Amino acid sequence: MTEDILTEITRSLVACEPDRTAELTEKALEEGTEPLAVINQGLVPGMEAVGEKFQAGEYFLPQMVIAANAMQQAMDLLEPELHARQQVSESAGTMVIGTVKGDIHEIGKSLVATMMSANGFRVYDVGVDVSAEAFIDKVKETDANLLGLSALLTTTMTAQREVVQALEEAGIRDRVKVMVGGAPVTQEWAESIGADGYAEDVIGAVALGKRLAS
Repeated sequence: MTEDILTEITRSLVACEPDRTAELTEKALEEGTEPLAVINQGLVPGMEAVGEKFQAGEYFLPQMVIAANAMQQAMDLLEPELHARQQVSESAGTMVIGTVKGDIHEIGKSLVATMMSANGFRVYDVGVDVSAEAFIDKVKETDANLLGLSALLTTTMTAQREVVQALEEAGIRDRVKVMVGGAPVTQEWAESIGADGYAEDVIGAVALGKRLAS
């Protein structure tokens, strides 16, 4: 039954049916399905399929927005359950996260933000198409010790390097750990721009964030 409902959650996301996704998520929780299973086996595969359709030209921005809304509705239901099951460390840390300048991709970044929050981090999501200056200002304002930079396009990856350089110029590079991610991003790229870590998926991002903030 659990596998069936997780498959249905995936299908509802791909079909861009936010109300159905929320309804199925609530039902899964009522049936005792673990929140992480809903995310990893229901929501994430659905969003990956939507992303593939977008890249293939089958879906366009409206479908992406609707699917992201469906995911967010589901995460709003899951987040309290994630908190309830998580032994949160008081010293988890403060994170600023956003998608770099020139890039409007939001799905992966938003999911990482939600999961980091569920794991005890105070998270400030500054959105998409964020300039290096805006990242710097938010890090200073929040005294964040962790900065997440997402780039989903090869043409916007260089903006991650610009943010790292801006941190150095602002004299605050040593007080914040930088983690990078996104479809074209690699460990080698992270090392070449002076980032502190790279994660290829949301679970890896949470583990990396905990390690860097400890």
